[in-house]
Amino acid sequence: MISGVVFITAGEPYTRDACAAARSVRDSNPALQIDLFCDAAAAVPDGIFDRIHVIDTPHRRSKVDCLPLSRFDRTLYLDSDIRVVADLSSMFALLERFDFAAAHAHARNRSQTNARWRHDIPDAFPQLNGGVLLYRKCDKVQELLRDWAQSFSDAGFAKDQVTLRELVWLSDVRLFVLPPEYNVRYPKYLKVWDEDEAKAKILHFKTFNSAEDTNRRKRPLKSLFGLFKG
Repeated sequence: MISGVVFITAGEPYTRDACAAARSVRDSNPALQIDLFCDAAAAVPDGIFDRIHVIDTPHRRSKVDCLPLSRFDRTLYLDSDIRVVADLSSMFALLERFDFAAAHAHARNRSQTNARWRHDIPDAFPQLNGGVLLYRKCDKVQELLRDWAQSFSDAGFAKDQVTLRELVWLSDVRLFVLPPEYNVRYPKYLKVWDEDEAKAKILHFKTFNSAEDTNRRKRPLKSLFGLFKG
């Protein structure tokens, strides 16, 4: 069984961000293979990715089209605004018992996070954050991912998590909800976790995206890492 990490980007700025994110995977998990799906392969330096797959018809959410195309038996998809800061081998071990894993979306009071698609779903089953997705290659998951790509195209939502929520709710895939340290969405959480609480594994901050508003960067990355590295 081959385990690996996949990044999927559209546009050169996000592709450059994915290179920085992939370097953090290399530093913390050197044995993992890393693939990139993108439309800007010329912007990628040598030696970062094991394979680069060219996206012929890119769009802002090319992720939903490319997730089913992963060559790995066990895939960890990561957004480009991520830094991996710890060993991730235990994540892939989850796929011995589960088919699909993700963390809950944090900003659950936003209208776009509460958006309804076709069915009413209990509030206690919130959206899953689409930036860290762990899945194994099997018929049920491939069907879920293909349905997600088609549903995102048909439904017309700006966010892909709306359709994913309902598809997972209706699916019989074995879902595991990742603990928060595997998708830390905001730097403020690092300031309030006590030493005996969980140690961050995956940081998922908008400030890591050069394609976003860089004026929001309020502290150097090195200083930020110092909040949780013991």
